[in-house]
Amino acid sequence: MIFYAHSTDRADKSNWQGLREHLMAVGELAAAKAASFGAASLAIPTGRKHDLGKYTSEFQKRLTGEFPKVDHATWGARIALERYPRIGQLMAYAIAGHHAGLANGKGGEKRTSLQDRLASSLPELLPDWQQEVALPTVAEVGMPDGFQLRPERAMFQLSMLVRMLFSCLVDADFIDTDEFYRKTEGKPSRHESRPPSLEQLRQRLDARLATFKADSEVNRLRASILAHVREQSALAPGLFSLTVPTGGGKTLASLAFALDHAIAHGLRRVIFVIPFTSIVEQNAAVFREAFGDLGDEAVLEHHSGFTDDPAKAPQSREKLRLAMENWDRPIVVTTAVQFFESLFADRPARCRKLHNIAGSVVILDEAQTLPLKLLRPCVTAMDELALNYRTSMVLCTATQPALNADEGFAGGLRNVRELAPDPPDLYRRLRRVTVRHVGRLDDTALAGHLRQREQVLCIVNNRRHARALYEAIADEPGARHLTTLMCARHRREVLAEVRKLLASGQPCRLVSTSLIEAGVDVDFPTVMRTEAGLDSIAQAAGRCNREGRRPWTDCEVLIFAVAGEDWSPPPELAEFAQAFREIQRQHDDDLLALDAVRDYFQLLYWQKGPLELDAHALLSLLKDSRPDSLPFETLAAKFRIIETAMMPVIVPYDDMARDALRELRFAENCGAAARKLQPYLVQVPRTGYQALYDAGAIQPVQAERYGEQFMELVHTDLYDSRFGLHWDDPTFVRAERLVI
Repeated sequence: MIFYAHSTDRADKSNWQGLREHLMAVGELAAAKAASFGAASLAIPTGRKHDLGKYTSEFQKRLTGEFPKVDHATWGARIALERYPRIGQLMAYAIAGHHAGLANGKGGEKRTSLQDRLASSLPELLPDWQQEVALPTVAEVGMPDGFQLRPERAMFQLSMLVRMLFSCLVDADFIDTDEFYRKTEGKPSRHESRPPSLEQLRQRLDARLATFKADSEVNRLRASILAHVREQSALAPGLFSLTVPTGGGKTLASLAFALDHAIAHGLRRVIFVIPFTSIVEQNAAVFREAFGDLGDEAVLEHHSGFTDDPAKAPQSREKLRLAMENWDRPIVVTTAVQFFESLFADRPARCRKLHNIAGSVVILDEAQTLPLKLLRPCVTAMDELALNYRTSMVLCTATQPALNADEGFAGGLRNVRELAPDPPDLYRRLRRVTVRHVGRLDDTALAGHLRQREQVLCIVNNRRHARALYEAIADEPGARHLTTLMCARHRREVLAEVRKLLASGQPCRLVSTSLIEAGVDVDFPTVMRTEAGLDSIAQAAGRCNREGRRPWTDCEVLIFAVAGEDWSPPPELAEFAQAFREIQRQHDDDLLALDAVRDYFQLLYWQKGPLELDAHALLSLLKDSRPDSLPFETLAAKFRIIETAMMPVIVPYDDMARDALRELRFAENCGAAARKLQPYLVQVPRTGYQALYDAGAIQPVQAERYGEQFMELVHTDLYDSRFGLHWDDPTFVRAERLVI
């Protein structure tokens, strides 16, 4: 009997894929992917066993349409446990979950546990597999080479190893299946062309850096920082910090170090992990420009612009076309949400990329923005990547969080090496502002401050306050407003106007939410900031005298407390502000000095305590587990950086947006149009989304093809040129339609 893995529409089976061919190929591919962390010997049998359940009469009939769905993954998991008693458990999780996802070892919530699957009734496994599929001996299979197991976090380490192995398996399975179908359909291989090498990218970057002129004190200092950081690239892979004040050139310095370091140590790619989507787009554009003609091929930009429910996606070749899933590019720019949630994920599509983190340089930009409730699991994950996966982690920020063990952080990082030259001296040399607290201000007093100053930026903690304050000064020359309720294209236009006004010396009074602190390049002589965490205040200060063209004593960052209940901050922001006030009393002479920043984070983490820094007790959950009871499904459900789901709405803001919407309606492949629409998204909370939906203000584009993945704002009166999208009372839309 001939056994097949995949079928086509040919009844004579002449171009069907043989099962042995598929299993052997997946084993080899998985081993190649696992080699980056020394686990090739573990990946080979995992790949070769993953579809053993297809050696059943029932599955072979399934391929011809004679039988319903058949569980073809569990047999491989059973054989793994039988053949490899000591390490087979790790393989079993990956094999059993390679379609459905990683299950809990015991006690599944939504998904059947591995224990229950292994005990379930299965079709008879035909003995032919033993003649067709050669498995390594027990002596040939073991833990990854050089794997360091630490008793206090052993179960955490095993859970990450399973995910990495799972990643290698699902990526290899997807690739081999995709290549088979592409060949049968006469399509070219996806792997015929390779992206540019890191050496080529470094050449382009060097050429770009050579055009920069050290024609000012700030630019000379940036050049000095860049040179020093690059000199550290020969240091052994591991944990690093890069502590450079805002405006010191961290972005390109970190990129140059990462390329040098990767080339020096045979690492494979550079991954930039960035807190906000807006900066992902911005930094990706900077990198593409730096790499010139190689930029588009080299840089992968990965963030969640549109929703796509993986539970609704068929296990078919269509999902194999999601090129982003495996991060197979030399430069990846992604969000902290995407990076860290993937490290704790259980779904094949989310985990597929993980093996490509191993053997890479990861730049964690604005490291202080990691969520407090998940901070300890994030720190443990970073430490594990550096320890066992040849990953160099670089914590890059002007306000370095106190995450080291010697700074009192529970389970903190050790042996973190600083890349910047003398950070305290850099801070002194790049000091460009004074910071002082001006007390409590109501909106009348705050508006008065803005009217008195011709060029001023005011940053507040919520969108409603920003809008109210802008409306209070809208009649003033140069009044502008910035909010995440505007699509990115709109925000860029506002910022272009702001920069033009500032450069020409005209009045410019900008009221913004904290989004402007996220790497936005503007240069005001005065910045006003609502009380917040010291790191946020430092980011706000980075928008003041950014280029150092004015004497620092003439440029002020004015901190104020808001008056009135309407603008009270949410509890977490209130905690940050309270910690800031404590530090203000101790460091009032220089609130942005590095020792003030260190003391602020140490105080904040002490106030929270270890339990609140792992609010869902994920580390305890793992510590109390055993190899046969690892809680993958539970971990994935609990590890959510953003707990309030945001839904994207497409705003037909200009002709380019409308053209992209037309392309989306008629194009065979939605990918290109979806990318063009990224700058026209507004992320809306579920309540607002539902209000817009119920009023008929948003409608799906090509619902018969895409479902509700692409939702367009069809009632454009709800988008204001000054305030962006609003949904507080969209019911007038329905009433208007009834009148018509």
